[in-house]
Amino acid sequence: MADIKPFACIRPTENMASVIAALPYDVYNRADAKEEVKKHPDSFLAIDRAETQFDDSVDTYDDRVYQKAAELFREWLSQGKFIRDNQPCYYLYELTMDGRVQTGIVACASIDDYQNSIIKKHENTRADKEVDRIRHVDSLSAQTGPIFLAYRANPVIREIVQKTKTQAPLYDFCAEDMITHRAWKIDSENDIFAIKLAFKNMNEIYIADGHHRAASAVKVGLKRREQNPDYDGTEEFNYFLSVLFPDDELMIMDYNRVVKDLNGMTPDAFLAKVKELFSVTELPEAAHPTQKGNFTMFLDRKWYSCQMSDCDQDDPVAGLDVSVLQEKLLQPVLGIGDPKTDQRIDFVGGIRGLKELERRVMTDCAVAFAMYPTAIAELFAVADAGKLMPPKSTWFEPKLRSGLFIHEI
Repeated sequence: MADIKPFACIRPTENMASVIAALPYDVYNRADAKEEVKKHPDSFLAIDRAETQFDDSVDTYDDRVYQKAAELFREWLSQGKFIRDNQPCYYLYELTMDGRVQTGIVACASIDDYQNSIIKKHENTRADKEVDRIRHVDSLSAQTGPIFLAYRANPVIREIVQKTKTQAPLYDFCAEDMITHRAWKIDSENDIFAIKLAFKNMNEIYIADGHHRAASAVKVGLKRREQNPDYDGTEEFNYFLSVLFPDDELMIMDYNRVVKDLNGMTPDAFLAKVKELFSVTELPEAAHPTQKGNFTMFLDRKWYSCQMSDCDQDDPVAGLDVSVLQEKLLQPVLGIGDPKTDQRIDFVGGIRGLKELERRVMTDCAVAFAMYPTAIAELFAVADAGKLMPPKSTWFEPKLRSGLFIHEI
Protein backbone atom coordinates (compact mmCIF):
# COMPACT_ATOMS: atom_id res chain seq x y z
CA MET A 1 0.00 0.00 0.00
CA ALA A 2 2.04 2.92 -1.28
CA ASP A 3 1.35 6.36 0.16
CA ILE A 4 1.89 8.76 -2.75
CA LYS A 5 0.34 12.10 -1.91
CA PRO A 6 -0.32 15.41 -3.66
CA PHE A 7 1.42 18.53 -2.39
CA ALA A 8 1.35 22.32 -2.62
CA CYS A 9 4.21 22.96 -5.02
CA ILE A 10 6.66 25.83 -5.26
CA ARG A 11 7.45 26.15 -8.95
CA PRO A 12 8.84 28.68 -11.44
CA THR A 13 6.63 31.21 -13.14
CA GLU A 14 5.86 30.22 -16.71
CA ASN A 15 8.37 32.65 -18.22
CA MET A 16 11.15 31.49 -15.86
CA ALA A 17 10.69 27.71 -16.10
CA SER A 18 13.01 27.13 -19.06
CA VAL A 19 15.67 29.38 -17.52
CA ILE A 20 15.58 27.89 -14.02
CA ALA A 21 15.27 24.18 -14.92
CA ALA A 22 18.68 22.56 -14.41
CA LEU A 23 20.23 19.17 -14.89
CA PRO A 24 20.82 17.27 -11.62
CA TYR A 25 23.55 18.63 -9.37
CA ASP A 26 25.62 15.44 -9.59
CA VAL A 27 26.17 15.42 -13.36
CA TYR A 28 28.66 18.28 -12.99
CA ASN A 29 32.09 18.56 -11.42
CA ARG A 30 32.86 21.84 -9.66
CA ALA A 31 34.55 23.50 -12.63
CA ASP A 32 31.75 22.59 -15.04
CA ALA A 33 29.08 23.69 -12.57
CA LYS A 34 30.81 27.04 -12.14
CA GLU A 35 31.00 27.54 -15.91
CA GLU A 36 27.34 26.59 -16.35
CA VAL A 37 26.18 29.06 -13.71
CA LYS A 38 28.40 31.76 -15.21
CA LYS A 39 26.61 31.27 -18.55
CA HIS A 40 23.17 30.85 -16.97
CA PRO A 41 23.03 32.74 -13.65
CA ASP A 42 19.31 32.01 -13.19
CA SER A 43 19.85 28.26 -13.53
CA PHE A 44 18.75 26.38 -10.43
CA LEU A 45 22.25 24.93 -10.41
CA ALA A 46 23.28 28.16 -8.65
CA ILE A 47 21.24 26.95 -5.65
CA ASP A 48 21.88 23.23 -6.05
CA ARG A 49 25.63 23.85 -6.22
CA ALA A 50 26.05 27.08 -4.29
CA GLU A 51 29.84 26.70 -4.19
CA THR A 52 29.62 28.24 -7.66
CA GLN A 53 29.06 31.56 -5.87
CA PHE A 54 32.53 31.42 -4.25
CA ASP A 55 36.09 31.22 -5.48
CA ASP A 56 37.87 27.90 -5.30
CA SER A 57 39.43 28.66 -1.93
CA VAL A 58 36.04 27.93 -0.33
CA ASP A 59 35.49 24.21 0.12
CA THR A 60 32.50 22.66 -1.66
CA TYR A 61 31.11 21.55 1.71
CA ASP A 62 31.85 24.70 3.69
CA ASP A 63 29.01 25.90 5.95
CA ARG A 64 28.88 29.10 3.90
CA VAL A 65 27.91 27.12 0.81
CA TYR A 66 24.70 25.81 2.39
CA GLN A 67 23.94 29.20 3.92
CA LYS A 68 24.33 30.74 0.46
CA ALA A 69 22.00 28.15 -1.09
CA ALA A 70 19.28 29.00 1.44
CA GLU A 71 19.88 32.72 0.98
CA LEU A 72 19.57 32.46 -2.83
CA PHE A 73 16.43 30.35 -2.53
CA ARG A 74 14.72 32.93 -0.29
CA GLU A 75 15.93 35.72 -2.56
CA TRP A 76 14.51 34.11 -5.70
CA LEU A 77 11.20 33.51 -3.93
CA SER A 78 11.00 37.16 -2.88
CA GLN A 79 11.89 38.28 -6.42
CA GLY A 80 8.85 36.46 -7.79
CA LYS A 81 10.76 33.88 -9.84
CA PHE A 82 8.62 31.19 -8.21
CA ILE A 83 4.96 30.86 -7.30
CA ARG A 84 3.35 28.81 -4.54
CA ASP A 85 0.29 26.77 -5.36
CA ASN A 86 -2.25 27.14 -2.59
CA GLN A 87 -3.65 23.60 -2.52
CA PRO A 88 -2.20 20.08 -2.73
CA CYS A 89 -2.12 18.83 -6.31
CA TYR A 90 -0.49 16.18 -8.41
CA TYR A 91 1.45 17.30 -11.47
CA LEU A 92 2.45 15.68 -14.72
CA TYR A 93 6.00 15.94 -15.99
CA GLU A 94 6.51 14.89 -19.61
CA LEU A 95 9.94 14.53 -21.19
CA THR A 96 10.47 13.89 -24.90
CA MET A 97 13.82 12.69 -26.21
CA ASP A 98 14.38 11.67 -29.84
CA GLY A 99 10.63 11.34 -30.30
CA ARG A 100 10.19 9.03 -27.28
CA VAL A 101 7.81 10.34 -24.60
CA GLN A 102 7.68 9.46 -20.91
CA THR A 103 5.25 11.04 -18.48
CA GLY A 104 5.51 10.89 -14.71
CA ILE A 105 3.31 11.85 -11.79
CA VAL A 106 4.99 14.50 -9.64
CA ALA A 107 4.07 13.77 -6.04
CA CYS A 108 5.47 13.09 -2.59
CA ALA A 109 6.37 9.59 -1.42
CA SER A 110 6.37 8.42 2.18
CA ILE A 111 9.60 8.02 4.11
CA ASP A 112 7.90 5.13 5.94
CA ASP A 113 7.35 3.34 2.63
CA TYR A 114 11.08 3.76 1.98
CA GLN A 115 11.92 2.43 5.44
CA ASN A 116 9.54 -0.54 5.06
CA SER A 117 10.71 -1.41 1.51
CA ILE A 118 7.42 -0.68 -0.21
CA ILE A 119 9.67 1.71 -2.09
CA LYS A 120 12.35 -0.71 -3.21
CA LYS A 121 16.03 -0.04 -3.75
CA HIS A 122 18.54 -1.78 -5.99
CA GLU A 123 21.69 0.10 -4.94
CA ASN A 124 23.56 0.68 -1.71
CA THR A 125 24.29 4.28 -0.77
CA ARG A 126 27.43 5.81 0.69
CA ALA A 127 27.08 7.94 3.81
CA ASP A 128 29.70 10.44 2.61
CA LYS A 129 27.69 11.11 -0.56
CA GLU A 130 24.48 11.56 1.44
CA VAL A 131 25.84 14.22 3.79
CA ASP A 132 25.96 16.97 1.16
CA ARG A 133 22.29 16.59 0.14
CA ILE A 134 21.19 16.14 3.76
CA ARG A 135 22.73 19.52 4.56
CA HIS A 136 21.30 21.09 1.40
CA VAL A 137 17.72 19.92 2.04
CA ASP A 138 17.97 20.79 5.71
CA SER A 139 19.31 24.30 5.00
CA LEU A 140 16.60 25.11 2.46
CA SER A 141 13.83 23.21 4.29
CA ALA A 142 12.95 22.12 0.78
CA GLN A 143 13.54 19.23 -1.62
CA THR A 144 14.47 20.59 -5.02
CA GLY A 145 15.61 17.56 -7.04
CA PRO A 146 12.97 14.83 -7.47
CA ILE A 147 13.65 11.13 -6.97
CA PHE A 148 13.05 9.08 -10.15
CA LEU A 149 10.60 6.32 -9.21
CA ALA A 150 8.97 3.62 -11.35
CA TYR A 151 5.77 1.62 -11.03
CA ARG A 152 4.02 -1.06 -13.03
CA ALA A 153 1.74 0.70 -15.51
CA ASN A 154 -1.78 1.28 -14.24
CA PRO A 155 -4.87 1.85 -16.48
CA VAL A 156 -6.55 4.30 -14.08
CA ILE A 157 -3.49 6.54 -13.90
CA ARG A 158 -2.94 6.25 -17.65
CA GLU A 159 -6.48 7.44 -18.37
CA ILE A 160 -6.11 10.48 -16.11
CA VAL A 161 -2.75 11.31 -17.65
CA GLN A 162 -4.18 11.18 -21.16
CA LYS A 163 -7.16 13.33 -20.17
CA THR A 164 -4.98 15.91 -18.41
CA LYS A 165 -2.74 16.23 -21.46
CA THR A 166 -5.66 17.59 -23.49
CA GLN A 167 -5.44 20.75 -21.37
CA ALA A 168 -2.99 23.62 -21.83
CA PRO A 169 0.33 22.85 -20.10
CA LEU A 170 1.88 24.89 -17.31
CA TYR A 171 5.25 24.67 -19.08
CA ASP A 172 6.31 23.72 -22.57
CA PHE A 173 9.93 24.29 -23.58
CA CYS A 174 12.84 22.63 -25.33
CA ALA A 175 16.14 22.70 -23.44
CA GLU A 176 19.59 23.20 -24.94
CA ASP A 177 20.10 19.43 -25.13
CA MET A 178 16.95 19.16 -27.28
CA ILE A 179 14.88 17.48 -24.56
CA THR A 180 11.32 18.84 -24.52
CA HIS A 181 9.74 19.41 -21.10
CA ARG A 182 6.03 19.89 -20.49
CA ALA A 183 4.06 19.99 -17.26
CA TRP A 184 0.42 20.04 -16.17
CA LYS A 185 -1.42 20.40 -12.88
CA ILE A 186 -3.96 17.81 -11.68
CA ASP A 187 -6.26 19.62 -9.24
CA SER A 188 -9.58 17.82 -9.75
CA GLU A 189 -10.68 16.22 -6.46
CA ASN A 190 -11.93 13.12 -8.29
CA ASP A 191 -8.67 12.69 -10.20
CA ILE A 192 -6.58 13.25 -7.07
CA PHE A 193 -8.61 10.64 -5.20
CA ALA A 194 -8.33 8.14 -8.06
CA ILE A 195 -4.56 8.55 -8.39
CA LYS A 196 -4.01 8.27 -4.64
CA LEU A 197 -6.13 5.11 -4.53
CA ALA A 198 -4.35 3.59 -7.53
CA PHE A 199 -1.00 3.99 -5.79
CA LYS A 200 -2.46 2.77 -2.49
CA ASN A 201 -3.32 -0.49 -4.26
CA MET A 202 0.32 -0.98 -5.29
CA ASN A 203 2.61 -2.99 -3.05
CA GLU A 204 5.82 -2.03 -4.85
CA ILE A 205 7.33 1.21 -6.07
CA TYR A 206 10.92 1.20 -7.34
CA ILE A 207 13.75 3.71 -7.20
CA ALA A 208 14.97 3.91 -10.77
CA ASP A 209 17.52 6.66 -10.23
CA GLY A 210 18.47 8.91 -7.32
CA HIS A 211 19.25 6.50 -4.46
CA HIS A 212 21.47 9.01 -2.67
CA ARG A 213 18.93 11.82 -3.02
CA ALA A 214 16.24 9.51 -1.64
CA ALA A 215 18.36 8.37 1.30
CA SER A 216 19.27 11.98 2.09
CA ALA A 217 15.65 13.16 1.99
CA VAL A 218 14.58 10.31 4.26
CA LYS A 219 17.32 11.10 6.78
CA VAL A 220 16.27 14.75 6.91
CA GLY A 221 12.70 13.59 7.55
CA LEU A 222 13.83 11.31 10.37
CA LYS A 223 15.87 14.16 11.83
CA ARG A 224 12.79 16.43 11.76
CA ARG A 225 10.81 13.72 13.54
CA GLU A 226 13.38 13.73 16.35
CA GLN A 227 13.13 17.52 16.52
CA ASN A 228 9.33 17.31 16.59
CA PRO A 229 8.46 14.36 18.86
CA ASP A 230 4.75 15.21 18.71
CA TYR A 231 4.59 14.75 14.92
CA ASP A 232 1.48 12.97 13.65
CA GLY A 233 2.74 11.74 10.27
CA THR A 234 0.96 14.31 8.11
CA GLU A 235 3.78 16.86 8.22
CA GLU A 236 5.57 17.50 4.94
CA PHE A 237 8.89 16.28 6.33
CA ASN A 238 7.40 12.78 6.35
CA TYR A 239 7.48 12.76 2.54
CA PHE A 240 10.00 13.28 -0.24
CA LEU A 241 9.67 14.79 -3.72
CA SER A 242 9.35 12.21 -6.50
CA VAL A 243 8.36 11.73 -10.12
CA LEU A 244 6.77 8.32 -10.74
CA PHE A 245 6.88 6.83 -14.24
CA PRO A 246 5.11 3.74 -15.60
CA ASP A 247 7.53 0.96 -16.45
CA ASP A 248 6.37 0.65 -20.06
CA GLU A 249 7.50 4.21 -20.87
CA LEU A 250 11.00 4.01 -19.44
CA MET A 251 14.18 3.42 -21.37
CA ILE A 252 17.37 2.21 -19.76
CA MET A 253 20.46 2.87 -21.83
CA ASP A 254 23.59 0.75 -21.85
CA TYR A 255 26.27 1.41 -19.25
CA ASN A 256 29.56 0.42 -20.83
CA ARG A 257 32.97 -0.57 -19.48
CA VAL A 258 36.50 0.45 -20.43
CA VAL A 259 39.61 -1.11 -18.90
CA LYS A 260 42.95 0.67 -18.86
CA ASP A 261 45.25 -2.31 -19.48
CA LEU A 262 45.12 -6.01 -20.39
CA ASN A 263 46.60 -7.27 -17.12
CA GLY A 264 49.98 -7.95 -18.73
CA MET A 265 48.63 -9.69 -21.85
CA THR A 266 49.08 -8.76 -25.50
CA PRO A 267 45.91 -8.02 -27.47
CA ASP A 268 46.22 -11.38 -29.25
CA ALA A 269 46.64 -13.28 -25.99
CA PHE A 270 43.67 -11.49 -24.45
CA LEU A 271 41.50 -12.15 -27.51
CA ALA A 272 42.37 -15.84 -27.27
CA LYS A 273 41.15 -15.83 -23.64
CA VAL A 274 37.91 -14.12 -24.65
CA LYS A 275 37.33 -16.77 -27.32
CA GLU A 276 37.70 -19.50 -24.70
CA LEU A 277 34.85 -17.94 -22.72
CA PHE A 278 32.47 -16.61 -25.37
CA SER A 279 31.46 -17.15 -28.98
CA VAL A 280 33.37 -14.37 -30.77
CA THR A 281 32.86 -12.93 -34.26
CA GLU A 282 34.88 -10.08 -35.78
CA LEU A 283 32.69 -7.22 -36.98
CA PRO A 284 33.27 -5.05 -40.07
CA GLU A 285 32.45 -1.87 -38.12
CA ALA A 286 31.33 -0.53 -34.76
CA ALA A 287 28.06 -2.06 -33.59
CA HIS A 288 25.88 -2.19 -30.51
CA PRO A 289 25.01 -5.58 -29.03
CA THR A 290 21.78 -6.95 -30.49
CA GLN A 291 20.20 -8.82 -27.56
CA LYS A 292 20.55 -9.85 -23.96
CA GLY A 293 23.59 -12.08 -23.55
CA ASN A 294 25.48 -10.28 -26.30
CA PHE A 295 28.17 -7.61 -25.89
CA THR A 296 30.52 -6.01 -28.37
CA MET A 297 34.18 -5.36 -27.72
CA PHE A 298 36.66 -2.85 -29.15
CA LEU A 299 40.22 -4.17 -29.00
CA ASP A 300 43.31 -3.29 -31.01
CA ARG A 301 41.28 -1.11 -33.43
CA LYS A 302 38.78 -3.89 -34.18
CA TRP A 303 35.21 -4.58 -33.07
CA TYR A 304 34.01 -8.03 -32.04
CA SER A 305 30.60 -9.49 -31.18
CA CYS A 306 30.72 -11.76 -28.13
CA GLN A 307 27.90 -14.12 -27.17
CA MET A 308 27.43 -15.25 -23.59
CA SER A 309 25.91 -18.64 -22.79
CA ASP A 310 24.84 -18.32 -19.15
CA CYS A 311 22.64 -15.22 -18.73
CA ASP A 312 19.44 -17.17 -17.98
CA GLN A 313 20.20 -17.94 -14.35
CA ASP A 314 17.62 -18.15 -11.57
CA ASP A 315 19.43 -15.53 -9.53
CA PRO A 316 18.30 -12.12 -10.89
CA VAL A 317 21.70 -10.54 -10.17
CA ALA A 318 23.90 -13.36 -11.42
CA GLY A 319 21.91 -13.46 -14.66
CA LEU A 320 22.58 -9.81 -15.54
CA ASP A 321 24.90 -9.30 -18.51
CA VAL A 322 27.11 -6.99 -16.44
CA SER A 323 27.39 -9.70 -13.76
CA VAL A 324 28.35 -12.41 -16.25
CA LEU A 325 30.99 -10.13 -17.81
CA GLN A 326 32.41 -9.33 -14.38
CA GLU A 327 32.46 -12.91 -13.08
CA LYS A 328 33.70 -14.61 -16.25
CA LEU A 329 36.07 -12.04 -17.75
CA LEU A 330 36.77 -8.85 -15.86
CA GLN A 331 37.66 -10.47 -12.54
CA PRO A 332 39.44 -13.72 -13.50
CA VAL A 333 41.13 -12.55 -16.70
CA LEU A 334 41.67 -8.80 -16.29
CA GLY A 335 42.01 -8.83 -12.52
CA ILE A 336 39.22 -6.31 -11.81
CA GLY A 337 38.26 -7.47 -8.31
CA ASP A 338 35.90 -4.73 -7.12
CA PRO A 339 34.66 -2.50 -9.94
CA LYS A 340 33.47 0.08 -7.39
CA THR A 341 37.02 0.79 -6.24
CA ASP A 342 39.40 -0.54 -8.90
CA GLN A 343 41.08 2.39 -10.65
CA ARG A 344 41.77 0.32 -13.79
CA ILE A 345 38.11 0.25 -14.86
CA ASP A 346 35.90 3.14 -15.91
CA PHE A 347 32.26 3.38 -16.95
CA VAL A 348 30.81 5.20 -19.95
CA GLY A 349 27.11 6.00 -20.18
CA GLY A 350 25.40 4.87 -23.35
CA ILE A 351 24.33 8.41 -24.15
CA ARG A 352 27.95 9.04 -25.21
CA GLY A 353 27.89 6.39 -27.94
CA LEU A 354 30.37 3.94 -29.42
CA LYS A 355 32.64 6.73 -30.64
CA GLU A 356 33.46 7.55 -27.02
CA LEU A 357 34.45 3.92 -26.41
CA GLU A 358 36.73 4.05 -29.43
CA ARG A 359 38.21 7.35 -28.25
CA ARG A 360 38.98 5.94 -24.81
CA VAL A 361 40.71 2.87 -26.23
CA MET A 362 42.74 5.06 -28.59
CA THR A 363 43.83 7.34 -25.75
CA ASP A 364 43.94 5.93 -22.21
CA CYS A 365 42.42 2.44 -22.24
CA ALA A 366 43.17 -0.96 -23.76
CA VAL A 367 39.72 -2.48 -24.31
CA ALA A 368 36.07 -1.42 -24.27
CA PHE A 369 32.92 -3.43 -23.75
CA ALA A 370 29.58 -2.17 -25.11
CA MET A 371 26.77 -3.76 -23.09
CA TYR A 372 23.18 -4.58 -23.97
CA PRO A 373 20.95 -2.39 -21.75
CA THR A 374 19.58 -3.82 -18.54
CA ALA A 375 15.79 -4.20 -18.83
CA ILE A 376 13.41 -2.48 -16.40
CA ALA A 377 11.96 -5.93 -15.62
CA GLU A 378 15.44 -7.05 -14.56
CA LEU A 379 15.75 -4.04 -12.26
CA PHE A 380 12.35 -4.87 -10.72
CA ALA A 381 13.33 -8.51 -10.26
CA VAL A 382 16.54 -7.58 -8.43
CA ALA A 383 14.70 -5.14 -6.15
CA ASP A 384 11.87 -7.63 -5.49
CA ALA A 385 14.45 -10.22 -4.43
CA GLY A 386 15.94 -7.71 -1.98
CA LYS A 387 19.24 -7.83 -3.83
CA LEU A 388 21.55 -5.14 -5.23
CA MET A 389 22.53 -4.43 -8.80
CA PRO A 390 26.24 -4.39 -9.66
CA PRO A 391 27.66 -0.86 -9.87
CA LYS A 392 26.87 1.09 -13.03
CA SER A 393 24.22 -1.31 -14.32
CA THR A 394 21.67 1.24 -15.53
CA TRP A 395 21.78 4.61 -17.27
CA PHE A 396 18.47 6.46 -17.47
CA GLU A 397 17.78 9.17 -20.02
CA PRO A 398 16.49 11.80 -20.12
CA LYS A 399 17.45 13.29 -16.77
CA LEU A 400 14.82 14.98 -14.62
CA ARG A 401 15.38 18.71 -14.17
CA SER A 402 15.80 20.32 -10.79
CA GLY A 403 14.00 23.47 -9.77
CA LEU A 404 10.79 22.81 -11.73
CA PHE A 405 8.97 21.30 -8.75
CA ILE A 406 9.94 22.10 -5.17
CA HIS A 407 8.58 20.50 -2.01
CA GLU A 408 8.81 22.60 1.14
CA ILE A 409 9.22 20.59 4.35
